[in-house]
Amino acid sequence: MSHDRTTSPDKTAPVSRAVLVTGAARGIGRAVATAFAERGDRVAVHHATRRAEAEATLAGLPGDGHVLLRADLADPDATADLVEQAATRLGGLDVLVNNAAVNTAHPLATTSYDQWREAWRTTLDVNVSGAANTSYLAARYMIENGVRGHIVNVGSRGAYRGEPDHPAYGASKAALHSLGQSLAVALAPHGITVASVAPGFVDTERVTDRLTDEVRADSPFGRVATPEEVASAVRYLASPEAVWSSGAVLDVNGASHLR
Repeated sequence: MSHDRTTSPDKTAPVSRAVLVTGAARGIGRAVATAFAERGDRVAVHHATRRAEAEATLAGLPGDGHVLLRADLADPDATADLVEQAATRLGGLDVLVNNAAVNTAHPLATTSYDQWREAWRTTLDVNVSGAANTSYLAARYMIENGVRGHIVNVGSRGAYRGEPDHPAYGASKAALHSLGQSLAVALAPHGITVASVAPGFVDTERVTDRLTDEVRADSPFGRVATPEEVASAVRYLASPEAVWSSGAVLDVNGASHLR
């Protein structure tokens, strides 16, 4: 059982931790899974429907002890099984990364009421309830097993800047940030940290068609983030060095939105 040590007794190699990354089939999730595997951690690669891409993620991870898990995070029972399987097959659970998300366009002026309600339902079921349930289950495992673990949420700049074509997504990410801060206070007495990252646009498959010159110009760097840059921030927030950042929301947007 890992208790938040990052180096072995001889100080030469990192201790392998058990890490569950939701939505790890591609994009940011794949980069996060890879970042943890590169430091010797054992990673549970979660997916909902993208099995082939999740298998590719798994096959590309360095090291061994990694597992592939499927679950619909909108289903509370499936979520409970996911966390149980991750802890069982990894031999513990030290880190949870809530990355899975639904993001469907539904601009108010051109969306029917039925479509509007469905977009909000499906988005909140995964992005808020799914993350809340996964966090609850992972935290309870950590508490009951004396693990001084870490939970990191992948939020969004859109929680602050607004998402006019994807309002449910923006609202869900604001809720996720708030959830993380509430849990940071609740779990600190148990030695568990909770923090979030808030990326802007990231160069992933999901938004390739939206990466225009105008979008790149949002940042004074003249580009968008790479998935690896977001993954680096996630890995930092899941480290003992970041304990005093528990409750923080770390902007990872290349100065494209300041608050």
